[in-house]
Amino acid sequence: MGDNFLSQEEIDSLLKKNKEVDELNETEESDIGSEEKDIMEEVGNMTMSASAAALSNLTGRNVQIKVSEISAISLGELTAGIESSYVSLHVPFKKGLKGNNMLVMEIADASIIANLMMGGDGGDQREELSEIEFSAVSEAMNQMVGTASTSIAKLLSRAVEIDPPMTQIWKNGEEISILGVSNDTTMVRISSRLIVEDLIDGEMMQLYTLDAVKEIAETALHGIGEIESETEKSEKPYVQEHKVNGEPMTEYTDSKMEYKESNVKIQEPVFAELKKQPRQRAPRNIELILDVPLELSVVLGRTKMSIKDILALEPGSIVELNKLVEEPLEIFVNGKRTALGEVVVVDEKFGIRITDILSAEDRARKLG
Repeated sequence: MGDNFLSQEEIDSLLKKNKEVDELNETEESDIGSEEKDIMEEVGNMTMSASAAALSNLTGRNVQIKVSEISAISLGELTAGIESSYVSLHVPFKKGLKGNNMLVMEIADASIIANLMMGGDGGDQREELSEIEFSAVSEAMNQMVGTASTSIAKLLSRAVEIDPPMTQIWKNGEEISILGVSNDTTMVRISSRLIVEDLIDGEMMQLYTLDAVKEIAETALHGIGEIESETEKSEKPYVQEHKVNGEPMTEYTDSKMEYKESNVKIQEPVFAELKKQPRQRAPRNIELILDVPLELSVVLGRTKMSIKDILALEPGSIVELNKLVEEPLEIFVNGKRTALGEVVVVDEKFGIRITDILSAEDRARKLG
């Protein structure tokens, strides 16, 4: 061919190069930079620390969540690569941030957390969750995401509100549909190691949509500059002039409230001499309230039980109280402890014989 025409090989080469450039640009747009990764690692450490504290309060066990990796991946690739069952909590940001946030953990680990929350020892690990276990895990994850959002709000110095969460079960091989998030959506995955004493040592994921990550990173990067500018602004000289009856008032010249002399007359205040007055007490006429009815109750004893033990109660079950046989019973009037006594039987009815009682003044004070 002539010099002005391209051969088929040259055309194929150009098309291949253009395709590679397009793929590279697409990858760069959907990926996150090193600064954003560093910021999200700090965000992950901060939010997971708060989430660990919330989970520790719910389970009564020592919980650690350590961030291990930050990566960008499409939701379709993520869900297609799952090899076991997961429970996912999806929370859209309502105010303060745009985008979505998800918390994902393996069902085997979630079953242990649910067992601990219901008073168990955490030894019952399962691959399926019952309805009550699913509710318990949803509540735990909801509190974890709530504390994480609060931590982000403190970092960004703005209010961050979230919509009601949606909990789903992810299973291997099943199609996963998430409201408002398509399979092509790029997610920033914060992989963490979840450790609950010697019961759990697994993986947990926190997922953010790319727009939420971009906004968090941009705000975090420019937040320091905004704080510095406000500081510099506060250090600038500040002068304000006022006049009272035609005369100039004191003028403040800077933030330390230094002032310049003016021709305003200043004098010491003069107060009247204080005289000691005899203390007068308001008359007390208790006869006015003697006919007011009050509720009297007797406490036989108290105890604390886990949800698991309460659900196991049935007719014939015995509940041990924290009161010994020889100990006196507490007598309350309108919820105020007033006296002590012992149980007696009067005409086939239970009664209470008072063995100790507060003074009349103390009783009147408690009734008030």
